[in-house]
Amino acid sequence: MNFNIKDMGHELSDVCPSNGWHCSHFFYRFDRARLASLTASQIETGRDQWTQLLDSTTPNAPARLQVGLVSGHKADFSLMVMDPDPIRVESMHQELMSGPLGVALQPTYSYVSFSEISEYVQSVEQYAKRLARSGEDPESSAFQTKLAAYTERQKKMNYQRLTPNFPDWPVSCFYPMNKWRYPGANWFSLPFSERNRLMAEHARSGIKFAGKVTQLITVGIGLDDWEWGVTLWATNPEHLKQIVYDMRFDEASAKYAEFGPFYTSYRCQAKQVLEACRVV
Repeated sequence: MNFNIKDMGHELSDVCPSNGWHCSHFFYRFDRARLASLTASQIETGRDQWTQLLDSTTPNAPARLQVGLVSGHKADFSLMVMDPDPIRVESMHQELMSGPLGVALQPTYSYVSFSEISEYVQSVEQYAKRLARSGEDPESSAFQTKLAAYTERQKKMNYQRLTPNFPDWPVSCFYPMNKWRYPGANWFSLPFSERNRLMAEHARSGIKFAGKVTQLITVGIGLDDWEWGVTLWATNPEHLKQIVYDMRFDEASAKYAEFGPFYTSYRCQAKQVLEACRVV
């Protein structure tokens, strides 16, 4: 069943962010005792529902969907869902819970947010002013070439920030975070220029991981308990360890950042989750 916001009497424009999509991370654990009580027929029916519901290529699938097998005891598997319609995102969770295997599922964590373009991303106008301050002649061909290149690069970066394609990489990590409000380390009392400087330093630390790690920052302010959600994808889990370790030395993290729980997932298909979790 493809339940969406129109089924509730609203228009998509009423609930869709002016820029970006709704995003939810869901984490689940199987209740082994309840699984053991299911018949072979119930499990078979549940497996069929899973493969259909969690297939990102079907016409009714949300805009973006990723399934992962979670390492550690905090969860067995994860879903990352993005769509302009928040009810379509939520429907993935509800259909799982109401399906044949739903009685044996325990939600362990979720994070609700939507994608955005950070206020610290340099606009084309700001980049042009920066070039001019560095001595570039705004009338020169070199200036215009650099400006055109940045404009094109920014379009691609903003697309990936707002409506990202999930990379075809094996491992991902999700964690929520806040900025401190403690006396002497209150991020929100800093002037914008200082916050911008600290975030620029933070960004430079991540550049060396290009081709190894990519990220999506979503905002949960006013939507969930933590202010931001960080999703990292990597070509190898060692890169996750290294980028998080290295960037914690940046002042923006070392002095002002509070981190929530970390969830590491390995990308897979729905039936592979069932096989790995011995739901047979």
